[in-house]
Amino acid sequence: MQDKLDASKIANKKFGQNFLKDETVLKKIIQSMPNDLPIVEIGPGLGDLTKELIQKNRVRAFEVDNRLCDYLRNKFKESIEDRRFELICKDVLKHKGSLFDEDYSLIANLPYYIATTIILNALRDSRCKNILVMVQKEVAQKFSAKVGSKEYGSLAILSQSVADVEILFDVDPSSFVPPPKVMSSIVKITKRDSLNDRDFEEFLKVATKQPRKTLLKNLSSIFDKKRVEEILNSLDLSKTIRPHELELTLYHHLYKELKKDIKDERRESTSAKYKRRE
Repeated sequence: MQDKLDASKIANKKFGQNFLKDETVLKKIIQSMPNDLPIVEIGPGLGDLTKELIQKNRVRAFEVDNRLCDYLRNKFKESIEDRRFELICKDVLKHKGSLFDEDYSLIANLPYYIATTIILNALRDSRCKNILVMVQKEVAQKFSAKVGSKEYGSLAILSQSVADVEILFDVDPSSFVPPPKVMSSIVKITKRDSLNDRDFEEFLKVATKQPRKTLLKNLSSIFDKKRVEEILNSLDLSKTIRPHELELTLYHHLYKELKKDIKDERRESTSAKYKRRE
C-alpha cells in the first residue's frame, strides 16, 4: 500500500470517518493526555495522532477498516516489532471484556452513532482511568451538562457520578477531511470510580425518558405512584419537579429508596414467568 493515503478519497461514510488534519488541534490533544498510563486508541485512522501517542507510551489501537489496517501495519512496522504499538483490526464494540489487561487511558475520535456506547463502556471498565474523546458537540454537552440545563439527563448523571467531566475545546469542521456537518468537541473524563450498577442505569432511563414530564410521572410508569410521592416528600422535593431539575446526589437517594421496589418487581416478574410455564 502507498506510503500516504488521500484522506478525502479513502474516508468511508459507513464508518463515519473524518480525519483530523489540523496540527494545532492535534498538539492540543496530545498536551491534554496523561503521561503515566498505556493508551488505547479507537479509530487511529491515518495514524497522525497515533504517531505522537507512541512517543508517550505503549499504544493498543482498534481499527475496523481493513484498508486502514494494512496501511497502519506498514506505517508502524517498527513500532509493532518493538511492541510499542499493537494494532487490533476489529470492531471495538465486539470486543469482550476490558480493552487492555492493565490500567489505561482511552483516546478516540468517535463518530456520532457509537460515541455514547463507547464512552459508557469505558465508564464501566475498571481498567480505564482516563477518557479523552472527540465527539459531536451535542454528545459532549449531554455528558458534561449541569443540573437545570436542558441537556442534563441520564448521561450527565451517570458520568458525573463516577468521574469529572470537562469540555476542553471545540473543533471546527474545517479541521477535518472531509469536513463533518457538525461542530465537534474534545471531552476529558477523569474517572474516580467505575459504573457497576446496571439497575441504576435502567432506573435513570425511566426517570429521564420524557424530560418534559414530571419526574413523578416518569417514575410512576414502573413504580407505585403513592410510593414515589412518599419518597419525594421525604426528600423535601416537589411533586412537579422535572428530571433536569434534580441534582445527581438526590437521584442516588431516590434510587436507594426505590431499589427494594426494583428487586420486588423483578421477583414478581420471574415468578409470573414460572407460573405461565406451569
